[in-house]
Amino acid sequence: MSYRAPVAELAFTLRHVAGLEAALAGSGQGDLTLEDARAVLEEAGRLAGSVLAPLNRVGDRHGTPLADGVVTTPPGWREAYRTFVEGGWNGLSAPESHGGQGLPHLLNAACTEMWNGANLAFSLCPLLTAGGIEAVEKHGSDALKAGYLEKLVSGEWTATMNLTEPQAGSDLALLRTRAEPNGDGSYRITGAKIYITYGEHDLTENIVHLVLARLKDAPAGTRGISLFLVPKVLPDGSRNDLRCSGIEHKLGIHASPTCSMAFGDGGGATGWLIGEENRGLACMFTMMNSARLGVGLQGVAVAEAATQKALAYAQERRQGRAPGAGEGGASPIIEHADVQRMLLTMKAGTAAARGICYLTAAALDAARGPEGQAAYDRASLLTPVAKAFSTDIANEVTSLGVQVHGGMGFVEETGAAQLMRDARILAIYEGTNGIQGLDLVGRKLPLNGGATVRAQIASMREVAEGVLRDNSPAFGHTAARMRAAIESLDRATSFALRALASNRPEEALAGATPYLRLFGLAQGGTCLAKAALAASAAIRDGETDPAHAARIALARFFAENLATAAGGLEQTILDGGGFVHEARIALAS
Repeated sequence: MSYRAPVAELAFTLRHVAGLEAALAGSGQGDLTLEDARAVLEEAGRLAGSVLAPLNRVGDRHGTPLADGVVTTPPGWREAYRTFVEGGWNGLSAPESHGGQGLPHLLNAACTEMWNGANLAFSLCPLLTAGGIEAVEKHGSDALKAGYLEKLVSGEWTATMNLTEPQAGSDLALLRTRAEPNGDGSYRITGAKIYITYGEHDLTENIVHLVLARLKDAPAGTRGISLFLVPKVLPDGSRNDLRCSGIEHKLGIHASPTCSMAFGDGGGATGWLIGEENRGLACMFTMMNSARLGVGLQGVAVAEAATQKALAYAQERRQGRAPGAGEGGASPIIEHADVQRMLLTMKAGTAAARGICYLTAAALDAARGPEGQAAYDRASLLTPVAKAFSTDIANEVTSLGVQVHGGMGFVEETGAAQLMRDARILAIYEGTNGIQGLDLVGRKLPLNGGATVRAQIASMREVAEGVLRDNSPAFGHTAARMRAAIESLDRATSFALRALASNRPEEALAGATPYLRLFGLAQGGTCLAKAALAASAAIRDGETDPAHAARIALARFFAENLATAAGGLEQTILDGGGFVHEARIALAS
């Protein structure tokens, strides 16, 4: 089956978990209503289902061949991109001053999820452009903004992020690409970059590369990195001294051209400084943080697509006789308990990850209002969790999707294998998930002396107490299990903060990855519980939508079957760090 945008569920999550009404009120679009937001979601869902989804398998099979320096995107790609930009979707949350619509990040997050669920490889292009828009808008000179923002916002041009080099993966301190001033305000850029998503393509005439490079005599390490805007086509219409030198042959996302780029074969590509010299990493992090939430949404999207596909297959495939089945032939496999367990794990994990990503987007919106810095700090805390937890869930859910399909999942015919292949990169790019854990524990927990994370844990407790007060038998042990998970998170947080404050960072960082998972379970379970509380209230008010009972059941399943891992993760964090002293011994044999 093809992807169907789950508009109703997304709208419910936006409103009752992430607070869409507050985001709309603070967006500056005073007349924008919930009905308007729902209409935006409906149109985005139609675009996802009718335009992007049919091209997904086409793109996977075609790839992006490179010949004579030109990358050819799959059949239908250019027409789909034209439809996308003509609909104004590229600038949904971009500033109105540069041609965008200025809508909340939260609403854009739901649209981003749908587009990626329909066609991940296609949607990578506008995702990178969105990050470029944000970096130029926040750090670029007035001249760069005037020359580039309107065309990036409209989608007439696209943007890329050029960080990685052959000798420097995630360690940006090892970058070798050079920049030399030309004396007229521009710079000559020379060097090579790898893994550049949509570094070359035939969708637009110009591609705006944001490139990290070093100036002569710059400080060593990351303190000596600057950011430059290096367009494929210069303002005078001539071709810049840069080229795509190769296309990677990848496990997945075959229709997204992953390029190696060469700058300066003819003496130097022309570029312009973004921000201040030697402060490029701070500028690039604007783009990276935007991209990290985007990648988290990709994880939600691919997990949703895999869940839809597995659920449809399980309803059709007949095998074995389920307990309690009457006389007759084989039962649909969805009637078998273990298949139900897998499907519920897929659905609950996806919904939990969605809630975390939407909370992060909502915090970014709130940061533009009276909450200001406090909301920005909350978004900073949640971003590594949104990226890593959601993409881990994507890998787990797509693997379960193959399992539900059985042998048919292992062959390419059903499309389950493609989703698993596509999902695998999500935990790697835009900062590996291990790096997200280190960022969460080492940088984000200490924000405001730990006050930011403490406030977030307190908000989780409020939801758990709300479930307890609801007292509906349908919740089962949800309140108790979620309270236990939250208390495990609280104790693990105290341990990490004490270790960091006592100059024992290795003790805190050794448990960074399990800590991030623990945070995701507590926060994700809380999101599901919050949705279930809203559903329970609707049922009491006489609403008969069967989706309400399903939301309560899903929150209960997550709490009683997945959040129970919290205690074990806590023990790993508190007691498992000794391996850092024994690792070399253990790995040497």
